[in-house]
Amino acid sequence: MNRCIVYPGTFDPVTLGHMDLVERALKLFDRVIVAIAAGAHKTPFFPVTERVRMAKEVFAGHPLVEVHGFSGLLMDFMHEKKAGVILRGLRAVSDFDYEFQLAGMNRQLDPAIESLFLMPAEHYTYISSSFVREIAQLGGDVSHFVPKSVASALYKKLGR
Repeated sequence: MNRCIVYPGTFDPVTLGHMDLVERALKLFDRVIVAIAAGAHKTPFFPVTERVRMAKEVFAGHPLVEVHGFSGLLMDFMHEKKAGVILRGLRAVSDFDYEFQLAGMNRQLDPAIESLFLMPAEHYTYISSSFVREIAQLGGDVSHFVPKSVASALYKKLGR
C-alpha cells in the first residue's frame, strides 16, 4: 500500500519546525508531499516559485519527500496526487481551534480524506514563519529557526 500524506501550507519561509513535522511524518508514511499554497488569501513575503525552490533545496536529501506548489482547493490537489491524508501541525492549544474548523470543512468537501495532527519537538513549538520574517526584517538573527539556505534567502531579499 502506498501511504502518502500531504503537508499543505504557505511555508513563507520553511522553518525547522516544518522540517521536524516532515521527519515525523516520514516515520508513518511512505511518501510526504509538501504542498506550497500560492497564498491567494495572504500576501506572501516570497513568491510561490521562490518558496518551492527553497523547500526543494531544504528537502533535497529526502528521496521520499516531494515539493509542489499549488493554487485552488486543497481537495483538488489531494485528488490529483491520489493522497488520502492531510498533515497539519499543532504548536499550541491556540492552533487547535483553527485546525479543528479547517479539518471539519475539509471533511465536508471530501469525507474520504483524513486529517492528521502532529506536534513538533518542544524546542520548535514557538517557531512560526511570521515570527521568523519579523525578526529578519528587524535585523535579527534567524539562524536558529530556519535552515542556512533559507536564512540566506531572507537576508538577500532584505538587502543584508
